[in-house]
Amino acid sequence: MKLSVTAEKAIQAYGGTALWNKARTIETILSANGLAFTLKRRPAFERAKFTTEIHRPFARMTPIGKETGVTGVLDGADVRLENSSGEILEERKNARSYFPFGRRLFYWDDLDMTYFANYATWNYLTLPALLMNDAITWTEKRPGFLEGIFPDSIPTHNRVQTFEFDVQSGLLLQHNYAPAIISKFANAANVVKEHSQGDGALFTSHRIVTPQGFGGKPMGGPVLIDLRIHDFQIR
Repeated sequence: MKLSVTAEKAIQAYGGTALWNKARTIETILSANGLAFTLKRRPAFERAKFTTEIHRPFARMTPIGKETGVTGVLDGADVRLENSSGEILEERKNARSYFPFGRRLFYWDDLDMTYFANYATWNYLTLPALLMNDAITWTEKRPGFLEGIFPDSIPTHNRVQTFEFDVQSGLLLQHNYAPAIISKFANAANVVKEHSQGDGALFTSHRIVTPQGFGGKPMGGPVLIDLRIHDFQIR
């Protein structure tokens, strides 16, 4: 796979190809809140533990809801809830097929949130590896701007997404997408507000998601999601 200039610079900025080819898992502590949680009647994440594999969509979030001992697990297209002993409490196959209609327009249960929160965070934190993923078609539209066309096999917001990187440093500035499980018209601008140094690599430690305005620019509000990563370790 031949990488574009922007992709190469971005991967290097976040630790390099050797690191991301060798790495297997990421462990983080995160907090998130915003209007998206309120609209779906979900509790905010307060220092939740997130663990994910890097090279396939498998992730765990604890707690996923109000019950502190319940973990939400994403395993490819499927989701499940586990207790603190690892016993399966509930599961749902092909979770995406249930969105966005019916009661999900107004309310998400723990399995719904397991799917959304885990796939979204997996996409955000494993971006350097995704840039090297042959299943995704990457096109450099102009210096610093990449378009990614995702296959159905990867759980993500929507098929075509755009990424803006700083031309000099290679660091991610903004990620635009339309989270289809909420609405195909819900165009979002995910803006990186802060980077921090983690265990061997730089990572995006603060992001703000708002609706997109004209030309894909972020609107001043409302804040749909305010995401903070407090810790970042690559294994």
